[in-house]
Amino acid sequence: MAIQEIKVPDIGDFSDVPIIELHVQAGDSVQVEDPLITVESDKASMDVPAPVAGTVKEVKVKVGDSVSEGSTIVMLEAENEGESPSSPAASPAGEEGKAAPPAAAPSAPSSAPPTGQIADFSRVHASPSARRVARELEVDLNRVPPTGLKGRVTQEDIQNFAKGGAPAAQPAAGAPSSGAGMDLLPWPQVDFSKFGPVETKPLSRIKKISGANLHRNWVRIPHVTNHDEADITDLEAFRVQFNKANEKAGIKVSMLAFMIKAAVASLKQFPEFNASLDGDNLILKQYYHIGFAADTPNGLVVPVIRDADQKGVVEIAQEMGALAKLARDGKLKPDQMQGGCFTISSLGGIGGLYFTPIINAPEVAIMGVCRSFWKQVSPDGKQSEWRFMLPLSLSWDHRVIDGAAAARFNVHFANLLADMRRIIM
Repeated sequence: MAIQEIKVPDIGDFSDVPIIELHVQAGDSVQVEDPLITVESDKASMDVPAPVAGTVKEVKVKVGDSVSEGSTIVMLEAENEGESPSSPAASPAGEEGKAAPPAAAPSAPSSAPPTGQIADFSRVHASPSARRVARELEVDLNRVPPTGLKGRVTQEDIQNFAKGGAPAAQPAAGAPSSGAGMDLLPWPQVDFSKFGPVETKPLSRIKKISGANLHRNWVRIPHVTNHDEADITDLEAFRVQFNKANEKAGIKVSMLAFMIKAAVASLKQFPEFNASLDGDNLILKQYYHIGFAADTPNGLVVPVIRDADQKGVVEIAQEMGALAKLARDGKLKPDQMQGGCFTISSLGGIGGLYFTPIINAPEVAIMGVCRSFWKQVSPDGKQSEWRFMLPLSLSWDHRVIDGAAAARFNVHFANLLADMRRIIM
């Protein structure tokens, strides 16, 4: 049998692209279209497939090498003499050869290899897009339990493993795709400079982490959002009066501090909102840690007020101020952002009316609030009057909560803000 020199085929406009994975080693048997190496440009990852079936006699490259069209990859002993060694074009990384969109990387899990070290995943059966997800999440593919057909490690397997979850249930052999794999079209690869001046700015680490988490939460949680309004006319008048009376003492209470107390009372009234899903079980929490979204120069973070049920409004306001400052300074510790039961995201200082906040998994609900506004209402249906209204947007996980419970929660929350004396009853 003839030994053939397998080279990098035409890969378009790319040159000197680094090899990020080797899929074969000397002695391996390969079939036509089996990946030999994966290269990654600044636009996409691509597999270079085997043009013929045979046995790898020698690998001429290693991870980290840069290759271009014509670079020798392996020496291959073809099964059938006379087969053409010309390689088909390298396929973009992704299911069915499609380019995978870039993803932001969350904090490395405990199962990750050391940062900067590329593990040997050549013996793992996984698609290029799944391999890319593993690299970006810094997950050791060798430790991920596969659930795909023929022992393939899927993207969902990797994502579940990265966050410490169990692997997804394996579909029956031959069963049609449920769509859970999300065989989407590849992300558009556009040279924006063709249309005008551009500037490339890398995402901050916070945005990379939060972006990956938000994307996962939006895709995996069936979100529903209920909108309502809370009459905070009297509460706002009291807050302004209280702050003025305590101005010399340096005490200032925001509306958000009152909302955290209202959230605690509402969670006690509706315990399914103070829960998390664990497979087929619902974990009902007996503590009340409330997160609040804090805007920082580098992106959004969510500090947590622990044991908010045991703290007064003034203490909550002071702790919020301290945590918000740490967030802005980039000095929040991980444990100050963990353990939350329920999150409040307030845009009141900016504007807006309603929005759909994304649930902060593993929580099952989040309250979004916007800028308060004056509105003419008619409480008794006869005489109208101007009232100061707070827009509420409650997003909830439909696997745990139904529409009736969500509506009742919103009404209860609004009633507490309308008259905080209800909390002590």
